[in-house]
Amino acid sequence: MEEVIVVEYSTSWAHEYEIERMKLEEALLDLSIQIEHIGSTAINGLGAKPVIDIMVGITELSVVKESHKERLLQIGYEYVPKPEFPDRLFFRRGKWRAGTHHLHMYPLGSTAWSNQLLFRNYLREHSQEAQQYYKLKKQLEQCHKYNRAAYTRGKDSYIKQILLKAAASKKVI
Repeated sequence: MEEVIVVEYSTSWAHEYEIERMKLEEALLDLSIQIEHIGSTAINGLGAKPVIDIMVGITELSVVKESHKERLLQIGYEYVPKPEFPDRLFFRRGKWRAGTHHLHMYPLGSTAWSNQLLFRNYLREHSQEAQQYYKLKKQLEQCHKYNRAAYTRGKDSYIKQILLKAAASKKVI
């Protein structure tokens, strides 16, 4: 069973993202893409599960061909079908249930794309909210140490609340 571990912020996360960004740009050179560091590891000072979340924006999911999936696999990203998320392609770097990097592909400008940026940017600009989020994650880590799905569900209402606050405070990028 996978253990939920939330650690203090690490300055190495931004560097790890930059290394992966360069690899992804090369692997997806023939696609028009935008790459973003998302999730808690993208927010300075925020503790997180030590998994680097990367978002690649593409014109539409259908532009990603088998050749792209093969190139991503060559740099360590395995395609993981997620039928429950039809508007996203998901790739994992690292072992099953122990990934070190998660790659999410969304259509540029989609609701999911915009919400990821809205959430990240709001927490970057509101450090008190980021610290509240960290406290919640630490509480959920203790309550759901061996149940990642419950840990993730436990964050849902807080994430929705932040998205509402963020949408009220500014326009989506």
